Amino acid sequence: MSRKCEVCGKGPSFGNNVSHANNKTRTTWYPNLQKVKAVRNGSIQTIKVCTRCIRSGHVTKAL
Repeated sequence: MSRKCEVCGKGPSFGNNVSHANNKTRTTWYPNLQKVKAVRNGSIQTIKVCTRCIRSGHVTKAL
């Protein structure tokens, strides 16, 4: 399973953790994905969507 939003395509981002001593270690930040039953192409599917897409109304939840 990919860690990617199925609506907007948002995926993990990469960078460095930087300590007070300026030590740098690689890290990964993942989007806040939720499994949601949504109406897609006229049928109900379970999709992984980021919370920003849910909040902004890009997803129609199934009742």
